[in-house]
Amino acid sequence: MRGIVRQARAGDDGCMQVTDGLPPGPRARAMLTLTLAVGLSVLGASLPNIALPSIAQALQVSPSASVWVVNGYQIVVCVLLLPFSSLGDIYGYRRVYGFGIVLFTIASGLCALAPDLQTLVAARILQGIGSAGIMSVNTALVRTIFPRAELGRGMGLNTMVVATSLALGPTTSAAVLAVADWHWLFLVNVPLGLVAMATWRFLPETPPGAHKFDIPSAVLNAATLGLFIAGLDWFGHGTAVAPGVLLLAAAVVVGWVFVKRQLTLAAPMLPVDLFRRPAFALAVATSICSYMGQTSAYVALPFLFHAGGASEIGTGLLMTPWPVAVMIISPFAGTLSDRFPAGLLGGIGLGLMTVGLVAIAMLAPGAAWWDVAWRMVITGAGFALFQTPNNRVLISSVPRERSGQGSGMISTSRLLGQTMGAAVVALVFGTLQSRGVGTAAEVAVLCGAALTAVATVLSLARLKG
Repeated sequence: MRGIVRQARAGDDGCMQVTDGLPPGPRARAMLTLTLAVGLSVLGASLPNIALPSIAQALQVSPSASVWVVNGYQIVVCVLLLPFSSLGDIYGYRRVYGFGIVLFTIASGLCALAPDLQTLVAARILQGIGSAGIMSVNTALVRTIFPRAELGRGMGLNTMVVATSLALGPTTSAAVLAVADWHWLFLVNVPLGLVAMATWRFLPETPPGAHKFDIPSAVLNAATLGLFIAGLDWFGHGTAVAPGVLLLAAAVVVGWVFVKRQLTLAAPMLPVDLFRRPAFALAVATSICSYMGQTSAYVALPFLFHAGGASEIGTGLLMTPWPVAVMIISPFAGTLSDRFPAGLLGGIGLGLMTVGLVAIAMLAPGAAWWDVAWRMVITGAGFALFQTPNNRVLISSVPRERSGQGSGMISTSRLLGQTMGAAVVALVFGTLQSRGVGTAAEVAVLCGAALTAVATVLSLARLKG
C-alpha cells in the first residue's frame, strides 16, 4: 500500500465510494472506462474537421456554413463545462460521466443518419452536450481513482490518452474517408460508446453534495462565454469593428453580474473564492496563456507547411511529431510532478516550447522532414512537461468535495485558451493577407511563441510562493 491509507465504503447502489484512491485492480478497470470515454470525446471533436469540405459538397452547402459542424460542438461544450462540473459535485461525478457517455453515443448515431446540415448541426450540439458531461468531471474522477501520492501519474496517463487520440484523429479520419463517406466518421463512435457504457459501472461512486444547482448562474455563465466567443469570432471574420466591440462589451457586463452573484454563494459555479489561492489562480492563468500559444501555432502550422510546398498528406505527417511527443512524455511528466514543483516543471516545459516555436517560425521553405520533426518534438515535449504538472496542481489546490469545479476549470481554461488562440490566428491572417499566407503563418507562430513566453513567466512565478 506504500503507506497510503485508503478509506472506502459501499454506496447506496453497491459501488465503492473512496476518499484516497482505488486499489490497483479496481483502479485499472476504472481507468479503462476513462480511456474509452476521453478517447471517444477527443476523437468525436477532431474527426469531422478534416471532412468539412466533403460534408459541404455532399450536403450542397457553402464551406462557411459547414464550419458550424465544428463551431456548434465547440460552443456548447465551452458553455456547459462549469454547469456540468457543478452537477458532478452535487449528484456525483459517476452519474454525470455516464450521462455524457450515453448522450454522446446516441448523438453520434444521429449525426451519421443526418440528411441535411441543419440536422447534422443539431445532432453535433447534442454530441457536444455529451462531451461536456464527460470532460467536465474527467479530472475529478482521476483524482478519485488515484491516491494523492500518485495523482501526477494518473494525470499523466490521462494526458497521454488525449494526446494519442489527437494524434490518431487526422489519420483515422483520412483512412475512413478513403473507403467510405463522411457518415462513417460519426458511426465509428457508436461501438466505442457502447463499450464505454458497458464499463461505466467500474467508476467509483462519490458522495452527493449538500447544495442545489443554481440555474441563474448557469444562464449567466452561458451568456458570458457565448457573447465572448461570438465577439472573438467576429473580429476574426467580420469586416466592421463595432459589432465585435459590442459583443465583447456585453460579455464584460454579463460577466460582471455573473461574478458578483458567485461571490454571494456558498458553493459558486465559478469558483471565484479559489482564485484567492495563488496556486489555483496562477495555474489557471498559465493554462489559458499556454493554450493560446499552442492553438495559435497549431492552427497556423498547416498553412506554413503548405506554403513551403507540402501536400495535404505531407502536412499531416509533419504535424504528427508534436502530439506523438506529448503522448510519450506525458507519463514521465506525471511521475515527475509527484516529486517536483509544477512551477519549475512548467517553466522548463514552456521555455522549451517557446524555443521550439521560434525554431519552427525560422524554418526555410521546403525544409527536410527531419529538420521540421526535431523542432516539433521539442515543442510537443515542452508542452507535455507543462500540461500534466499544471493540471495536477490545479486539481490538488481545490477541496476534494469541490473537485468537479477544479475539473471544470481545467477544461474551461483549455477551451478559452484555444478559442482566443484561434482568434489570434484569424486576426493575424486578416491583417497580413496582402503579404501572403506564408508570412502570415510565420507571424502567427511567433505570436504563439510570445504567448508561451508569457506562460513561462507565470509558471515560474509560482516558485516564489
